This record gives sequence, structure tokens and C-alpha cells, in this order.
Amino acid sequence: MAQNDREERCENCIVRQFNNLRALNKEELKQVSDAKVTKKVKKGDTLFEEGEHLNGIFCVRDGVSKLSKLSSNGKDQILKLVTKGEVLGQSSIISDEKSDLRATAINDMEVCFIPKENIVVPLNNNPKFTMEVLKTMVSDLKESNDAILRLSQKNVKQRIAQALLYIKTNYGEDDNGYLKLNLSREELANVVGTAVESCIRNVSALKKEGLIAISGKKIALIDSNKLTQFIEDFRH
Repeated sequence: MAQNDREERCENCIVRQFNNLRALNKEELKQVSDAKVTKKVKKGDTLFEEGEHLNGIFCVRDGVSKLSKLSSNGKDQILKLVTKGEVLGQSSIISDEKSDLRATAINDMEVCFIPKENIVVPLNNNPKFTMEVLKTMVSDLKESNDAILRLSQKNVKQRIAQALLYIKTNYGEDDNGYLKLNLSREELANVVGTAVESCIRNVSALKKEGLIAISGKKIALIDSNKLTQFIEDFRH
């Protein structure tokens, strides 16, 4: 077997160590690896739609996806960014209900699609795997509740600052100090729950206050500590 083929196997995949698939036993991993399909997803392409009945899950090998929900006023609210090592669609598989979110690639991605039966069987037979999945679902619920709390307690400029800090912490900076994950102003607005015009205005305000720098669509954080203080200052 060639080196690349060995690395493609779930048993040898480094990405697997970052999600609950690490709890699968050797035989379960073999079955998953035999059944999975690796896919390339282009920036802007949809992995699955809101209301779609999923017949499997996606394990992210590379790239970033946004999980969003269409609100009653037609706005696309981004609820979570999903990156390398994370799994998409497992809640719908476990509940056996249609997806209540849409997954869209923010940049070019590589994902492994794992058929539903290769997840349901170990869920029924492997308590360690079941516990890992439940922990992930609880963590996702807490993250969702935290997001709702942020929307209610912070103003738009503070929420944008918080989102930028989150992106820096989780996705890093390039060699020039700009955020590696480059969200469009519309995507950033959808993350913090505001209109695009308001997002643009508040990003410009953060720049004028010397908290961030902007080069085209790229953003750099000048002083993360001051940005954190600004977020925590309830007087704003």
C-alpha cells in the first residue's frame, strides 16, 4: 500500500484524534475507512442544506465551513465555524431528523463523508463512542447558548471584536499578522447578528480607535489585550 493510501485510512488519520471518531475500536475504524468517501469542496459550495435529510456525516480534513440558519426575516445567521478535525451532521443522524442548519464552505475544503450506518452501529454497540458523541452535542449546545448570551449582552462593535479575537485564537495569523481566516464583511455580519452596513461601520470604528488594521479585505489585530478590555467594558 502506498504512503498516501495509508494516510487516507481512518486508522492512520491524524485528524481523527481531534473528534469523537477516536473512540471507535479497530474493527469499527476499518469499516468506516472502507465505506467513507473523500470529497473536495470548493469555496462557497454547500455540503448540506437546511431541511435536508442527511444519510451520513462529514469529517473535516482541511478547510472551514460555516453552519448557518435562515431567520424569519430572511437573514442568514452563522451559528458556528467548523474546522479541521470537527464533524458535521452528527446531531441530525442521531436524532434521525432533517438538518436544521446549512453547511457552506468558507474556503476550499477536503472532507470525508461517512455513511449513516457506519455511525449508528457503533453508537448502539460502543458505549465509549456514544459518550464521546454526547459530550460533543452538549458542548455544541453550550456554545449555542453562549452565542445567544453574547448577542444579548454586547453591542455590535463588541461582538465584532469578540468574533475577530475568536478567529485569531482558533485559526491564527499569516506571516504579515493578518487573520488567516478571511471572512467577508457579510459573513462577519452574519456571525455577530447585524446588518452588513452596521458591520462595515463598526469595523471602520475599530480601525479608527487603533484596535485593528485593515488591508483590503484582510484584518489584523493591533493589540489583543486592549481588544479584550474593550469587549469586557460594559459601559460601551
